[in-house]
Amino acid sequence: MSRRGTAEEKTAKSDPIYRNRLVNMLVNRILKHGKKSLAYQIIYRALKKIQQTETNPLSVLRQAIRGVTPDIAVKARRVGGSTHQVPIEIGSTQGKALAIRWLLGASRKRPGRNMAFKIKFRISGCCQREWRCHTQKGRDS
Repeated sequence: MSRRGTAEEKTAKSDPIYRNRLVNMLVNRILKHGKKSLAYQIIYRALKKIQQTETNPLSVLRQAIRGVTPDIAVKARRVGGSTHQVPIEIGSTQGKALAIRWLLGASRKRPGRNMAFKIKFRISGCCQREWRCHTQKGRDS
C-alpha cells in the first residue's frame, strides 16, 4: 500500500475566446503532437460553423456533451475464477471526459472533409439525439 498522499485534482483552465472550461477540455483532447494552436483553430472553426446555423454554440456543445455523458460504466471484477461485468457509478468529470473522447473518436472515424466540419456535424447530431454516440453511451465505457 502506498504511503503517498492522494493527488490533488487540477482545475481545468478556460480557453481565451469563449472563457469556457469545456472548450478547453475539447482542445486538449484533440491535441496531437503538441500543436495546440492548430487544435484551437479546429475547435473555433467548428464552433463558428455551429453559430452560423444555431444561436449559441456553447449551449449546443453543453447539450451535446450532456446527452452523451454516461451515468454508469461497467468494470470487470474477478469473482471465484470468472470475471463479471459489474456496473459502477462514475463521477461527472470522468463522464465528461468519456463523452468528449467518444465524440472526438467518432469525428475522426467519419470520412470526408476537414476536422472542423466533422466535429460540427457530430456535436449538432448529438445535440439533436440523431447519432450513434447514444448507442456508445448505452453499450460500454
